[in-house]
Amino acid sequence: MGIRVGICGAGSFAGCFIPLFKHHPAVENVVLCDLDAAKLEARCAQFDIGERCSSLDELCAMDVDAIAIITQHHLHGPQAVQALRAGKHVYSAVPSAISLEEITRLVESVEQTGKIYMIGETSYYYPCAIYTRGRLRNGDFGHIVYAEAEYYHDYSHGLYDVARWRHGEKWEQYYGMPPMFYPTHSTSMIVSVTGSHATHVSGMGFVDRHADQLYARADNVWKNPFSNETMLCRMADGSMARISEFRRIGHPGTVGMRLYGTEASYEEQVGSQMWVTKDRQTCIDVSAQLACGEIPAGGKGENMVKVTAADGTHRGVAAVHPVDRLPAEFAGLPNGHKGSHQFLVHDFVRSCGSGDLPPNNVWAAARYLIPGLIAHQSALEGGKLLAIPDLGDPPAAAG
Repeated sequence: MGIRVGICGAGSFAGCFIPLFKHHPAVENVVLCDLDAAKLEARCAQFDIGERCSSLDELCAMDVDAIAIITQHHLHGPQAVQALRAGKHVYSAVPSAISLEEITRLVESVEQTGKIYMIGETSYYYPCAIYTRGRLRNGDFGHIVYAEAEYYHDYSHGLYDVARWRHGEKWEQYYGMPPMFYPTHSTSMIVSVTGSHATHVSGMGFVDRHADQLYARADNVWKNPFSNETMLCRMADGSMARISEFRRIGHPGTVGMRLYGTEASYEEQVGSQMWVTKDRQTCIDVSAQLACGEIPAGGKGENMVKVTAADGTHRGVAAVHPVDRLPAEFAGLPNGHKGSHQFLVHDFVRSCGSGDLPPNNVWAAARYLIPGLIAHQSALEGGKLLAIPDLGDPPAAAG
């Protein structure tokens, strides 16, 4: 018998995941939850969902084993804690929380309840992360000395519409969340590849100059002047890392990384991904290997269709994706964010059934998020070097 999954939030992003949960062979039933009755009814009809409810309180009281939280950013942390305390496993869209207090309560809730928590961080499954993890595991990098990662997403690329949709008439007050409150697309690639974490950080911010003056509004809830933020981190393994989160940038948009070791390096720019070694003899273009397209022939999902958004950020899978471990039932279903969506759902459902920790567990989520929170404080203090609280490693038994 499979698990019962409740999905809290039936908006546009949830539409990417509802069919994956519904068709996973280890999921017995899916319940949808949303405050908006019309939206809830439309989603239930679209995906042929029978059970529904109108609030997280109601969902927590229902006979479900797990709850997927796909709501507004500032709700994720408290809602995840509520679901965990109700005895449910939790999958959460990013970010996991928006304050040190919230993420601390989240880790404590997992430790005290023993339930599975997984943050839906897509970058963990990006082809570049999978490729560099394999290279590092084989010893090809030597010792890591420096890493870079960034998430460039200009507000003109759909983010105004997102703000209006999420907050309605008051959207201008909620506009302009500190970029470093959403660092996980960048930090997760470095942390998940190297296995290290940031111990100290210096942050700097670019004071917004846009004509709309939304960051400068006196009633803005964030009280944040920075549209772009960068942090330089000291890592526990002795290396350094630079992370940039930009929301006003003359760029088509990217989530990217570079990783430099004592023996070899991975370099990435727009349209180019290279593996290079210090002997000057090896310079390999791995762009084709890491490009997202159809699922390779021979995998269980060999008939899967390619799903591509016009802006180029949502694609199928790459040759490095281990598609053979995906359920055959996922063939032909939507995928997104460079092949990550199906792996996110599968790894969460599998962990709920086995009790084993998923890759993006709550301790990893904390190490993805907290450096950004502290970096923003550093930026407000002129770049002061600050220590980063660490909430610890997963239990040793988790492997």
